Amino acid sequence: MFKSLISPIQAWLLSQGRCVGCGEELSKGSRKIVRGQTTVTCRCGRIFIQDSKSHTYRRALFNEI
Repeated sequence: MFKSLISPIQAWLLSQGRCVGCGEELSKGSRKIVRGQTTVTCRCGRIFIQDSKSHTYRRALFNEI
C-alpha cells in the first residue's frame, strides 16, 4: 500500500528533474561517466542515471554503480 502511494510522487519528481529524496534539482548534482552512462549524485547521496538522448533521469540500480 505504501509503495502505491509514493510511486506516483517519485515519478512526478523525476519527470521534473528533481531528486526523489530531497527535491533538489538534479542539474545541480555532481556528474560522472560510469560504464558509458552519465551518473548524477545528489547532495543527499542518491544516485541517478541520466538518459543523454531524452534528458530524463531514473534511479540507478546496484549493478550500475
